[in-house]
Amino acid sequence: MANEIESGNQEGAEVFNELEGNDKSQPQEKDLEFIKDIPVQLSVEIGRTKIPIKTLLQLTQGSIVELDAASGDLMDILVNGTMIAKGEVVVINEKFGIRLTEIITPIERIRKLNK
Repeated sequence: MANEIESGNQEGAEVFNELEGNDKSQPQEKDLEFIKDIPVQLSVEIGRTKIPIKTLLQLTQGSIVELDAASGDLMDILVNGTMIAKGEVVVINEKFGIRLTEIITPIERIRKLNK
């Protein structure tokens, strides 16, 4: 019975501490827990180019469009349209994949958003 009272008091104290903001567990982990299952769009960009509408209208099946990226360049990895990393293309079980080689820091991401 003493154990029940002690564990009850501990649980009550934990709830009280949480309500008071005195919870010693990782607050960032708790704050992020509820968003971990939200789906995001991850895409890999191999390059870009600008072409006049005249050229665009002349494209047909088999046309080749030259991009600004060179062969062997790292690819941009975007989440919901925001670059978060760079990486290189790999093949996994006959499917394309991407190996992350550079992670964009949160500070760099915020700087890009402010531009």
